[in-house]
Amino acid sequence: MNWDQIKGLWKQAKGKAQQQWGKLTDDDLDVIDGKREELIGKVQERYGIEKDEAERQVSDFETKYH
Repeated sequence: MNWDQIKGLWKQAKGKAQQQWGKLTDDDLDVIDGKREELIGKVQERYGIEKDEAERQVSDFETKYH
């Protein structure tokens, strides 16, 4: 599934994102609202990781999400 599809189904994808990144709050996910770069930034911020690692995790999420 590509990111445009995930963005279109963000309400359903939020639950899976919350499972993968438990430190993200409902408010974080509402602000992200399906925006890939916002998700990368929040993952980086909440987990204290480098941007390239956050991008890798989001890419993995994108690949796994059905």
